[in-house]
Amino acid sequence: MTEAKLKVIDSHFHMWDPAVQNLPWLDGMKINRKYTFEDLKAEYEHVGVDFLGGVYVEVDCVDHEQEDRLVYDNGDPRILARMLRASLSPTMRVPLNATGIREPLHIDSEPRGRCLEPDFIGGLKALAAHGMPFELCCRGGELGDMAKAFGQVPEVTVIMDHLGNVTSLDSDSREALKAMARLPHSYIKVSGDNPVDPDIVKYVRDVFGPRKVLFSSNWPVVNEHSSFAKHFELMLKIFGEDEDFFMNNARKAYGIEL
Repeated sequence: MTEAKLKVIDSHFHMWDPAVQNLPWLDGMKINRKYTFEDLKAEYEHVGVDFLGGVYVEVDCVDHEQEDRLVYDNGDPRILARMLRASLSPTMRVPLNATGIREPLHIDSEPRGRCLEPDFIGGLKALAAHGMPFELCCRGGELGDMAKAFGQVPEVTVIMDHLGNVTSLDSDSREALKAMARLPHSYIKVSGDNPVDPDIVKYVRDVFGPRKVLFSSNWPVVNEHSSFAKHFELMLKIFGEDEDFFMNNARKAYGIEL
């Protein structure tokens, strides 16, 4: 009898083609080349799991509408959700093929305090009213601001990228993570890039609990400083074959039906 494979939903992957898209942040990086969804499938074949599909997350390219079209044109059924780019406001334009929205708050062009602006808060309320999640990527030192902002709109689903970009468990980070975890519809991803600190992962797991922590590869960004295989191996070491972490929590957060 064949042993059942671990079922995995990757809650955070990218794909791009620098020959087609303008992606200035890739300049000088070794991942500055074309990556396709087929390449990601091959990574999962190598680690021997049942890859159900993944959540595409916007890539901070110059032409956001072009990105929307490229993602739309990729009809692979294993692209299970699409978190596309918009600037939050009550009157924001949202692509029809978007599952939810990410306005990246971690980039240099985003001023500190943007998440507390009335337009941003109004945009969160609009997302909540339409049942759409917000993908939160912020600078780690601003988690306290995020807790204040999202605490004003507890009804919105917020999914935090990359462990909140926390690099150390100082008192401010601990308290901000606790505040985000208390929100009724908050989730957090354990993403690959620089090898993650197991102590931070375990703290987040304990604070958010078993139903709010999501596996993500952050592929292909993970290959800049580590590798997909190393990150996946570390996640298995910390979480075992926990189907909530590897699949079920992503289904709930993004409303994925299989």
